[in-house]
Amino acid sequence: MEIVCNQNEFNYAIQLVSKAVSSRPTHPILANLLLTADQGTNKISLTGFDLNLGIQTSFEATVKQSGAITIPSKLLSEIVNKLPSETPVSLDVDENSDNILIKSDRGSFNLKGIPSDDYPNLPFVESGTSLNIDPSSFLQALKLTLFASSNDESKQLLTGVNFTFNLKYLESAATDGHRLAVFLVDNKENYEDKENNLHNEENLSVTIPTRSLREIEKLVSLSSSENSIKLFYDKGQVVFISSSQIITTRTLEGSYPKYPQLIPDTFSKLFKFNTKQLIEALERIAILADQQSSVVKIKLDQKDLALISADAQDIGNANELVPVSFDFDQFDIAFNVRYLLEGLKVISSKNVIFKCNHPTTPAVLIPEDNINSFTYLVMPVQVRS
Repeated sequence: MEIVCNQNEFNYAIQLVSKAVSSRPTHPILANLLLTADQGTNKISLTGFDLNLGIQTSFEATVKQSGAITIPSKLLSEIVNKLPSETPVSLDVDENSDNILIKSDRGSFNLKGIPSDDYPNLPFVESGTSLNIDPSSFLQALKLTLFASSNDESKQLLTGVNFTFNLKYLESAATDGHRLAVFLVDNKENYEDKENNLHNEENLSVTIPTRSLREIEKLVSLSSSENSIKLFYDKGQVVFISSSQIITTRTLEGSYPKYPQLIPDTFSKLFKFNTKQLIEALERIAILADQQSSVVKIKLDQKDLALISADAQDIGNANELVPVSFDFDQFDIAFNVRYLLEGLKVISSKNVIFKCNHPTTPAVLIPEDNINSFTYLVMPVQVRS
């Protein structure tokens, strides 16, 4: 195999696919990237795969001789990243010894590769469900729910985001057991029935690992100018395809919690804050709250003002008055400040509405101009008086 390519394009492709290379591979070849060169199309394809997440990308180059080889990911990444930007990089593979010679105008590197025959094939969905996804809707769904997924590997099903795809809508939900973020967007205008094999009343419900979604988010961001991205699903495998990239990931198995049941039907107390003012106040109060319990208290008993406070025993305390509108006598509630801030920071509307019943039951935050439906439920913290 013999190729010549641009350093920037080669480096970008390596950085992209190396995210799917395992840091603790179960087999030596899984520490490598698969590089395939096609003389007929003058294209290079790079693949990383850890048996759960797979990323493949392709770019144009000069292919003097077709071939395939697997190259140590970490070494290749560090070498190409350090080569002079925008310069030509040549790569020659000796098919008898699997030696790889990488040359630029500054020098050369010799690496030992592993033949491509043993590299596992990326799983491709041949049957099952296929859908066209609107990139902007999907990105919005990720932004509004990804942050609420769990980091606790013992709650494996919660370490992902649950998606419900329907010809009429897309719904995403994430919870870590302490808070829940749900986003629903109307998709009728974004789908053409002939492009999908999902029937009108059918739902496709899948839970995709957060780690995979962070890479899928990059692919969708890069493809946001495209009309749609293809999604294929079959037997626990999801494949996302854009013009030059493929990401495949296993889904998380099991029935996702029935989260609509967690959201109260009615609320006795509603109060409204300016989103930016509340975030800024909470960030200041968090300096003290984070010293100990991360708890902030919200006290409503003055007309048009809320007292936000935090106590860190033996360290100090903080409090601040923030404008608020409400129409009841008084109310005290406390939250983990991080949970509150993370939910508020994805809300883009000028004002945010809090819906509550009691200081010990779930509170719900929604944007005032909830054009697409976003609901953020957060459990209050019980504080001793």
